[in-house]
Amino acid sequence: MLDYEINEIGNTQEYCVIWLHGLGADGHDFFPIVPQLNLPAQPGIRFIFPHAPRQPVTINGGYVMRAWYDIIAPDLTARQDKAGILRSAALILEIMDDQIRQGISKDKILLAGFSQGGAMALHIGLRETKGLAGIMALSCYLPLADELPVPEVAQEGNLPIFMAHGNYDPIVPLQAGVMSKDMLTKLGYAITWKEYPMEHSVCEEEIADISEWLRQFTTRA
Repeated sequence: MLDYEINEIGNTQEYCVIWLHGLGADGHDFFPIVPQLNLPAQPGIRFIFPHAPRQPVTINGGYVMRAWYDIIAPDLTARQDKAGILRSAALILEIMDDQIRQGISKDKILLAGFSQGGAMALHIGLRETKGLAGIMALSCYLPLADELPVPEVAQEGNLPIFMAHGNYDPIVPLQAGVMSKDMLTKLGYAITWKEYPMEHSVCEEEIADISEWLRQFTTRA
């Protein structure tokens, strides 16, 4: 199983957010964001920040770094590393299954991620829709979009998805995020979409919006 960092809110954790970092970062990257979310102690939330495996990344000259999958070309949807995506998905699902064994219901587990981590959150979450609490995908795109299964009618609109992007993102262009959002909307998913005047990063307004969205799904009846 992947190594990960844990940051918890409250004494008893009822919910779990598995938050995946971007290319070249690690599980410490978003660890400090938890207190900035100013979430209440009840219901308790366990934030898990996994460390991606280390592997060579083609677009970075084969340099070995933490990555959920290889990036082969500047066009993120060209020559996608399907094997790497599937391999990392299996490792992340191990963490989810372990949390379920520890007593957290699947319908109280949320997948989140930034950049490449957000792409993984979408890839996994859209294939694990039944019972999942939701998906939070920041500054990213939908990988292997042409292989996405068509959702069952009963699931359409029942999987909360928060997507956010910077207007001036030079790494994952805004249009890549918009196209992914539009595709999911056409499939019937209810998307909360936000744009911010920033590059490939996270801003204070975005953190406030994330906090509000998390409060909504953790206080659902």
